[in-house]
Amino acid sequence: MRVSLFRIVLIAAGCMGFAGAAAAQQTTYLQLSPTVKAVLYSPAQTGGSRVAVLNMHEDGNRLDDIACTELVKRGIYVLCMNGRSDNNEALDFWNDLPLDIATGMKYLKDTVKATKILLYAGSGGGPLMTFYQNVAQNGPAVCQGKEKLIPCKSDLAGLPPADGIIMRDAHPGTAVNTLRSLNPSIERDDQPGRRNPALDPFNPKNGFNPSGESHYSKEFKQRYFKAQAARMNRLVEAALAKLRAMEAGKYPYGDDDAFVIYGSDGARLAEMDISVDGATQKPQKLIKNDGTIVTEIVKSVRVPAKNAAERGHSFQDSAKLLTVRSFLGTRAIRARDSYDGIDYCSNNNSTPCHLEKITVPVLIFGMGGHYFLRDNEMHYDVAASQDKEYVIIEGASHGIRPCRACEKTPGQYSNTVKNMFDYTQKWISARFQGAN
Repeated sequence: MRVSLFRIVLIAAGCMGFAGAAAAQQTTYLQLSPTVKAVLYSPAQTGGSRVAVLNMHEDGNRLDDIACTELVKRGIYVLCMNGRSDNNEALDFWNDLPLDIATGMKYLKDTVKATKILLYAGSGGGPLMTFYQNVAQNGPAVCQGKEKLIPCKSDLAGLPPADGIIMRDAHPGTAVNTLRSLNPSIERDDQPGRRNPALDPFNPKNGFNPSGESHYSKEFKQRYFKAQAARMNRLVEAALAKLRAMEAGKYPYGDDDAFVIYGSDGARLAEMDISVDGATQKPQKLIKNDGTIVTEIVKSVRVPAKNAAERGHSFQDSAKLLTVRSFLGTRAIRARDSYDGIDYCSNNNSTPCHLEKITVPVLIFGMGGHYFLRDNEMHYDVAASQDKEYVIIEGASHGIRPCRACEKTPGQYSNTVKNMFDYTQKWISARFQGAN
């Protein structure tokens, strides 16, 4: 494998746009393969071992992610990578992405000489990293079942497994997110302007409040969640029909085609009604702003989304321009109900489906200012690992930084970043530091 290196010793924070790296630390830009670019963050001092963290998202940019700069400060090597579909969800062919992760694993093992390698799974990195680890531990058979909308191929055999996973507000899957964000009032996908007012989440008669928190009735929520599943199932069948026609040579194109979903974002009820997944079901660990840890039923401190109706009626904000294959592989899922009737294993993009078969140590973080608290509690419950933790960071936004809109007094949640990465460092040190 040919690797291009451009080594840069940072003299001041912010050089090259990678803010927060200390002067004595190093960043190395890497073109690991034609599909993978990365930045290696090397600590000034590493002690007696080389623990490394690999950080990648399905299609987001992770080269200067906050985890890169915070973990390297704490003596950990961090390889922050962008794969083949970075910043382009239409090119997100899910089953190919583990090959990009494997490229990073090989670099950390062979070049960095890492003694232990952990996967950092933030947001959409959750389903991706758990997919990788599940296949690495158990082989491609776990992603090839008949229930899979798009089964994986045998080229995923022999992936090197990681030694542990750190999950930061990981969502249950891009397909699940798409399902829960679909606007079910669009009952004809070729006529997005025609909407059923009885299923419109932005209709005040249904409980929508344009100036504050919405309150939907139990009856509306039940109808809404079932209608979301029904719309997703229609989209799945339409895409499968096109795929079958392609494979049979009865379609204008043999490889792929555009697949547009209108009203595919902005209609998640949890963003508008805080009671939807508003708290954990059982007492969980909560790191308070002062660093103390309590165990209690944790309620999200999030606030209702602003401009929800405006986003939901915008082509730019709510339509997805995908392809038939990228939809089926990444954003399609079968369901009877979008809340608790999801067939998680019908798509390989599924955090809970993979965690059921992963046995390495898992550290799961929930962000107290977001709406994935209950999802991450489920991740903890289903994870097969005997060494697992679920910890919530009080007042943290989805991206770890303080949720300023959630604060009742300025600075109320000022220590979210410190608290999460200090805890991460202790967790890593207790299990992997000094390991050879």
